[in-house]
Amino acid sequence: MLSYLAAALPENTSAAARLLALQCALRMNTHMRVRLSKGVMRSLRLNAASGPWHELEHARWLRTTPGGAANEIAAELLDLTLLGQAPARPDRRRAADWALRASSSSAVRAIGPLPRLASVYLAASTDPESGTGLGDLEQMARACGTRTAELLGTLDQLVAAGLLGSWQACPDSGDLQWTSSERRWNGPQPRSRHNSPEA
Repeated sequence: MLSYLAAALPENTSAAARLLALQCALRMNTHMRVRLSKGVMRSLRLNAASGPWHELEHARWLRTTPGGAANEIAAELLDLTLLGQAPARPDRRRAADWALRASSSSAVRAIGPLPRLASVYLAASTDPESGTGLGDLEQMARACGTRTAELLGTLDQLVAAGLLGSWQACPDSGDLQWTSSERRWNGPQPRSRHNSPEA
């Protein structure tokens, strides 16, 4: 879904709006309507922010609808191709809950929407057996709605926060390799410093 949203949303869509779009796409019903509780919005750290909703409305990706309960926000998604992208609703709901947990740990919440979105992307692309991942740096930057240089700084933030063990980018191929700092894969892993593209 992150790859799909990278193509479907305007390039300048903020990380906060992308986090919101991800939850909306994964929680929508078969009529392309979604209701996000204020609790979900608090977990996303977007409960007081109207900017992400306005961004997605301005992009004509959704429109908020009246009539939601006092403790929720309702919207109708306007991107009809979403129906062909999304798996079955129970799977999408599980994915939405997983993405919410991946983006709302106390360490990542404190450092902003871009690191939260990057942590979801990395977690979704990490091999659960080895705790390592390999991807394309530019593709990740597109999915996170940022420039490559800013993404490299974000990866440094994730290492400093203890959410990423290490990362390395190959300037020739554009490959990005990383190791998770999570301890759930095959026992504890040693924490190492990241390697910058210049290293």
